[in-house]
Amino acid sequence: MIVAHTFKGQKIAVFGLGRTGVSAALSLAKGGADVHAWDDRKAAREDAAAQGVPITDLALAMWNEFDALVLSPGVPHKLPKAHWSAERAQAADVPIICDIEIFAREVAARPQSDRPKIIAITGTNGKSTTTSLIGHILKSCGKDAQIGGNIGRGVLDLDRMHAGTHYVIELSSYQLERTHSLRANAAVFLNLSPDHIERHGDMAAYVAAKTKIFDNQKPEDAVIIGVDDEYTKKLCSELRAKNGRKILPVSARKCLGRGASVMKGKLFCNRERKAVEVCDLAHAKALEGAHNHQNAAAAFAAVQSLGIEASLIGKAILSFPGLAHRLETIGSAGPVRFVNDSKGTNADATHQALRAYDNIYWIAGGVAKEGGIEPLAGSFKNIAKAYLIGKAAPEFHKTLTKKKVDHKVSGTLEKAVLCAARDAMVSGHKNPIVLLSPACASFDQFKDFESRGEAFRVHASRIIDLFEAEKTKMRAS
Repeated sequence: MIVAHTFKGQKIAVFGLGRTGVSAALSLAKGGADVHAWDDRKAAREDAAAQGVPITDLALAMWNEFDALVLSPGVPHKLPKAHWSAERAQAADVPIICDIEIFAREVAARPQSDRPKIIAITGTNGKSTTTSLIGHILKSCGKDAQIGGNIGRGVLDLDRMHAGTHYVIELSSYQLERTHSLRANAAVFLNLSPDHIERHGDMAAYVAAKTKIFDNQKPEDAVIIGVDDEYTKKLCSELRAKNGRKILPVSARKCLGRGASVMKGKLFCNRERKAVEVCDLAHAKALEGAHNHQNAAAAFAAVQSLGIEASLIGKAILSFPGLAHRLETIGSAGPVRFVNDSKGTNADATHQALRAYDNIYWIAGGVAKEGGIEPLAGSFKNIAKAYLIGKAAPEFHKTLTKKKVDHKVSGTLEKAVLCAARDAMVSGHKNPIVLLSPACASFDQFKDFESRGEAFRVHASRIIDLFEAEKTKMRAS
C-alpha cells in the first residue's frame, strides 16, 4: 500500500467504500489523517469496517471541520444530480478529490531523484487494453511496473513507491475531473467520442475533464495522442501550437512523419520521417482489429518515450496475452469461435469489435447509451444475425428491422448464446464468430460488465465442453 503522509493531521471525509474508497481510507489513516468514512450501503460499511476503516455517519458530521472529501469516482458531485455528501462539502467549501489526487500529492512530495515514473492513460475506448499492454511491456523489459487506477487495483493499493517504480494508471473522466496535481511522465490520450454526457453535461465538459491528463507536465514529458478521430486530431494540433512538450502522435490508419503508426498490420516507429518496422501485429493474437493496432502504437510510443529500446518493446507486444472481457477468445466449438467483448459498453467500442470480424453472430443489449446502435450501421454488413437481450432489446429491434439486419429478441444472455451457437454451427460460414459486444451498460441484468462477461464465459464453455465430449465419443466409436 502507498501510505498518504501528505494528509497527516488533517480531518478527511471519505464517501463511497468500494475498491478505491477502502484503499484511500486505509492509506490516509496509516499516514496519520483523521479519517471519517461512510457509504449509503450497509453491507459496504460493514465490509469496510472489517478491514479496519473508521466508520462515521457523515450525515451527522460537522462539515466545516473537514479539510477534504474523498468522493468515489462513481458518485456525482454535480450532474446528473449532486450526491448529498457532495452538496454538504460544497456548502462548507470543502475540496472534493479522489484517490488519484492523493497519489499525485504523495509523488510530488518526494525528492525529484526519488520519484517513480508515471504513465497515465485515458480516452473513450481502449484504455484498459493499452494500460495492461504497457504494464506487460515494462515487465517484459525488466522494469518494476505497477498497474492500477480505473483497472484492477486502486492506485493507493499499489506497492510502495521508489525511484525505479513505473506506475501505469488508467484514468477515467470521473477520476480526472477530481485530480489536480498529477504529473504524467507519459500521458496517453487514445481517442474521443461522446460518452458519459449525463455526468459531465455536454461534450465540452467531457473533453475538459479528459484533457486534465496533460496538466502539470514538463517540457521533458511526453504526450502520446491518437489522431484517428476528429476530436483528438484537433487536440493534437492545439497541443502542438502550445509547444513545451514532446508530442508523439499515433495512428492505425496512416503513416506519420513522427510517432508510431500501423500500416498493413505492421507497427512502425517514425523517426525523422523514416519509418522503421517494429513488429508484425499479425502475430499478436490478442490484438486483433484496427482499434487494437492503435492501442499497440500508443503503448509502443509511451514506453519508448521512457528510453526503452524499440526491438525489446516489439517482442513484448507480440507476447501480450490480452485482456479479459475485451475481444477475449473463450474457445471454439468446431469452426465457431466465442469472443467475449463485454467491455464494449458503448456504440464506439462495439463498432471496433464489429469491424474486427466477418460472419458475426452478435449478442447485444442491456442499458442503452444515448444514440443506441444507429452509429453502428456501417458495420452491420459484418453481422450474420443478431440476438438481443435486456432492456434495450425493443429499441434495438426497431433499429435492426429498419436496417434489414436478421435478428431475434432472446431476452437473456443464456438463451442468446445457445441460439447464436446453434445458428453459427449450421450456417456453413467459414470461421463464424459468436460475439458478445453489447453496446450497452450491464446494470439491468448484471452487476457490472465483468459479471456479464463471466456469465458469457460459463455459457460458451458449456457448449465448447459438450462439443468436445461429442467429438471424443465419436472417435471412441
